[in-house]
Amino acid sequence: MTIDRIGYELTVCKVGSVNDLSLSEEFYFIGRTDEEISLVCVTSAVPAGTTEREDGWKGFRVKGTLDFSLTGILSELAGILADSGIGIFAVSTYNTDYILVKAENYENALGALEAAGHKVI
Repeated sequence: MTIDRIGYELTVCKVGSVNDLSLSEEFYFIGRTDEEISLVCVTSAVPAGTTEREDGWKGFRVKGTLDFSLTGILSELAGILADSGIGIFAVSTYNTDYILVKAENYENALGALEAAGHKVI
């Protein structure tokens, strides 16, 4: 697989209301359940209505569009990182999977993926 670096510093946070969100930002993941509204965004774009936040994340994505019939992609990548002692925060979109790691583990994570045969760009 080809792994594509994401050049932003990221924050994982909780917001009180969808009204606090600006969908004009270039990079946003929103998850809403019956218990919370979670957001992954560029650190400089954290909304004012944030109730909790965890800064210091960096991310990468599986390059290209993944067919829904494919299995085990996220599991394989997570396993490589787990074997290297690196925790992840994973999110998926219609097209692909994204993995966030703490910034201090970013280069080690990419190195582990390369060592396992994945191309990092």
